[in-house]
Amino acid sequence: MDIFKGLMIIDRRWVFLFLIAVCVLTYAAKFEIPVLVEPEVEAIFDFVDGLSPGEIVMIPIDYDPGSLAELHPMTYAIVEQCWRKNLKIIFTALSQNAPGMADQAIRDISDSLKLEKEYNGVVYPPREIANGVDYAFLGYKPYPEIIILSMGQNFRLPFPLDYYGTPLDSLPMMRGVQNYDNVACVIDISGTNVTDYWISYGQGRYGFPLAIGVTGVSTAQYYPFYGSGQIFGIMGGMLGAAQYEQLADNPGLAKDGMRVQFSAHMIIIVFILLGNVGYFVSRLRTRREERR
Repeated sequence: MDIFKGLMIIDRRWVFLFLIAVCVLTYAAKFEIPVLVEPEVEAIFDFVDGLSPGEIVMIPIDYDPGSLAELHPMTYAIVEQCWRKNLKIIFTALSQNAPGMADQAIRDISDSLKLEKEYNGVVYPPREIANGVDYAFLGYKPYPEIIILSMGQNFRLPFPLDYYGTPLDSLPMMRGVQNYDNVACVIDISGTNVTDYWISYGQGRYGFPLAIGVTGVSTAQYYPFYGSGQIFGIMGGMLGAAQYEQLADNPGLAKDGMRVQFSAHMIIIVFILLGNVGYFVSRLRTRREERR
């Protein structure tokens, strides 16, 4: 068989098998992909980094397992940065599959902070993260627009109890904390349209500083809100998470994922080029034969 015709009829199963092999080998290899930090990601990092110990950051986790690969690294990077700076966090989950994602992240990050770590030459000693002291997880309620508006009046209206069944007034960090006036900012990490509700019903109604982390395919539609100042920062997909990890000097899931993603994209591009080479060469040969 002509090699150029063969390039056009490669069995897709071989393509998938080769792609899997490359991804596995790339994940096992230890090399870094250069990450250039964009201003909209740096704005989020700088805002959080400029907060004083004891201030409260609200982090709605509004994604499900389908968006975990892109959005979970954002949660890990931001939450760990907050707790290293002794900031307090209010978690919510306004997407029905999100509570499990939030609870897993809280437990994983809490465990990791029990180990001594060094970032940018600063040694962070082990510390215990306590529910009700370092964070409050309000949990899930349906109808996000109603919940967002209600929390603007008082967090206790939609969430009299936290996710674990404890009254909010029994949590030390929630004493005196009523609504968005008591939080420094809201950083919504979402794989759904709940982000739209946070912009319209949250920031639009109450005017608190809002930043977002969204999937890569959704990023472009939120840049007008960034340009208008309604949101002060955007993280887009795994690349945005990797940029945040770069700023925090905290390599994690995103930078590992970028290595695999880069290799997979390069392999796909190579196969596309091979298919096109086969097509155009075969087409050129056919035309030449027709002219004879």
